[in-house]
Amino acid sequence: MSFRNVHRLRRHLAALLTGLLLSIALAMSGQATASARALSTAGQQLELTPLSSQPFFEALQQARKQWQLHPLGEVVANSPRGTVVNFYAVMAEVNARVEAISQAGEREAGLWWSPERHRQIAATDSLFQLAVAALDASSFPESVRVDAGQEATLQLKSLLDVVFHTSATPIVLPDAKALKTLASEQGKPISRWRIPGTAISLSNKLPNDPENIDFLFSAETVGRVRQLYDAVKAVPIPADGFTSRNIYERYTRTPGGLVPPKWYLRIPPSTRRLLELGIGEQTLLQIVLGAIVVMVGSSGAWLLIRQFIRTYKLMPAEQDLPSLNDDNVACIRVLLLLPILPLVRFSEVIIDNYINITGSTLEVITAAYFVAYFLNASALSYLTFDAIGRSGAEWLVRLRGSRSPLMLQRMNNLLLPICRTLGAICALFLLYRLLIQLGLPASTVLAFSAVPGLAIGLGASKLLGNLFAGLAIQTDRPLRVGEFCQVGENTGFITRIGLRSLELQTLESRITIPNAMADEATIVNYSRRSKASEAMPKQTLDLRLQIEEPLSPEQTGDLIDYTRAMLRADGELEDPLVSISQNTSDSLELICFAMVQLHGWPAYLTVRERVLRQLQVLIDQVKKSRIVVGVSYSTTAAQLAAIPGLIESVVNADPDRQFRSCRLMTIGEFSYDYVFDFRFSHSSYVAFKDGIDRLNRDLLAAFEAEGIEIPFPTSIELHG
Repeated sequence: MSFRNVHRLRRHLAALLTGLLLSIALAMSGQATASARALSTAGQQLELTPLSSQPFFEALQQARKQWQLHPLGEVVANSPRGTVVNFYAVMAEVNARVEAISQAGEREAGLWWSPERHRQIAATDSLFQLAVAALDASSFPESVRVDAGQEATLQLKSLLDVVFHTSATPIVLPDAKALKTLASEQGKPISRWRIPGTAISLSNKLPNDPENIDFLFSAETVGRVRQLYDAVKAVPIPADGFTSRNIYERYTRTPGGLVPPKWYLRIPPSTRRLLELGIGEQTLLQIVLGAIVVMVGSSGAWLLIRQFIRTYKLMPAEQDLPSLNDDNVACIRVLLLLPILPLVRFSEVIIDNYINITGSTLEVITAAYFVAYFLNASALSYLTFDAIGRSGAEWLVRLRGSRSPLMLQRMNNLLLPICRTLGAICALFLLYRLLIQLGLPASTVLAFSAVPGLAIGLGASKLLGNLFAGLAIQTDRPLRVGEFCQVGENTGFITRIGLRSLELQTLESRITIPNAMADEATIVNYSRRSKASEAMPKQTLDLRLQIEEPLSPEQTGDLIDYTRAMLRADGELEDPLVSISQNTSDSLELICFAMVQLHGWPAYLTVRERVLRQLQVLIDQVKKSRIVVGVSYSTTAAQLAAIPGLIESVVNADPDRQFRSCRLMTIGEFSYDYVFDFRFSHSSYVAFKDGIDRLNRDLLAAFEAEGIEIPFPTSIELHG
């Protein structure tokens, strides 16, 4: 084949390939045009309500004018309408001011803001802080609460832009009058309200301010506002006087605060676009400047810490006597660690307020700086008290006119334990503050902090108990012969108290306990002492019964009433007390206290067994006084309406039963479930069970007579 033929073949193949690609492109273009046309048609079919047509738009305009004239009010109000309108108007005004100042900064000469511009920026920031105060930021850790609240405010404004411009129906924001009307309809105060069709809610219930009546954007909304913002940030919004386009992106991608520094605005736009190149959540400029600040701060702190470590080579060994120069070394340590505090704080402020690192990166950096700051502060507090103790010991030795190392050792032994204990307490407090700042619940922190305190307390108690146990028991008299007590894990009657030990008669055996151990252990005295020493002491009867099955509030109240009446009617029990508590396993615990005047295990156990049996009877009766009965789905409306009266007549047929209520509480898988309650006054447990038997049989007969069917499977409780 000739070269010309080959060349001609190549041209034909190229033309064929070009035609094929062109056909594919035209087909894809046609599909894209069709898709766009379909989307446009769908958008035309879905009529959206613009912001100018929202019912609150007039109030929004008035609020905007009011904030422009008098920017000294509060954004929060006593209704969702007031808070939302104020917040949206304030943020629109903040955005307008920020844009105006930024545009002026690009035009004006110079690298620094004029005093007048500084005042405008300060006024804008004050207005912005009023909007930030409308958010319940309690879901954020204290360490980043301020910054996270500001970011959430900007994200929430953009989120409301989307909500108010893309709602399919007008959004009605209730005012205080509408809230009262809604509360009267629901029969309870309205403490939470959600913007229809959104996850944005407002609440006037604040964990740290129970007296608050103003509505704030709820902690749940603020905590997830970043997630909501990410979902809608790409939605196009028409520009108007209230829309804040890209307000969050402008804030996060420029140094400084709401308004970038003027020197940054004077940089050519092309260069700024390069500096604002996004790398993750931050820009190229922020990453470079942040890395420089971190490296400089870390290097300075490491130099100080390395010098601090070297000071330990200047101290004498533990077996050597101290010298009068030891306090100088201790003070040098304090002076070496002291500059780290402002260095850490300065680095954190530069990264946060000037470089303007934001998002999760800021949370990580802030947490790291807080850990470094508080750990250094804890070590510094301990070393400061150590230096005070060493200096105090040296001055006391000098005042006594001595320079003896042995005397200094004695003074150190006297002062250093006290000072170091105070320093350790301060260090623990600072660590406690660190955990709170990082978002750990206060209850959890207190649980952790109780462990070292308990260890210290036990150590001191053991030392003092070994020295003064016998004397303390005889003088303080926490227990006496004949009293019913719990010493440590052993419970019984005290039969003898000697100089060396005491005897405790338990149910199984007689235990001899050394006085030192008794004084160290927790002593619970269940006896009540009489003014007459010869009188028999009264012992405490303590019964706690776990109720595994759930009880309704009515049943719980009945159980308490019945138990109190039973204990008061018992002639051997004095001063009965009855209460109920909720265990961690969600089960109830019935608590009964009473005093009994007797001595010895046989008499005590007899009374305890009798009362325990009576309590078990009451619990079983209370459980059986609430019955669930289901009727089939074929039951007519008239029959459903007649069932409560029918059950009431059956219950009241027994004079020892008093009908309380009957309600249709559940629409189950197989039946309509009615729940009815009654009170009882039977003379015995046998009579009560016989009454339940008659009640069940009469109820079945009444339902059969009325043609009411109980389906299978059924939820009726037939008690034997």
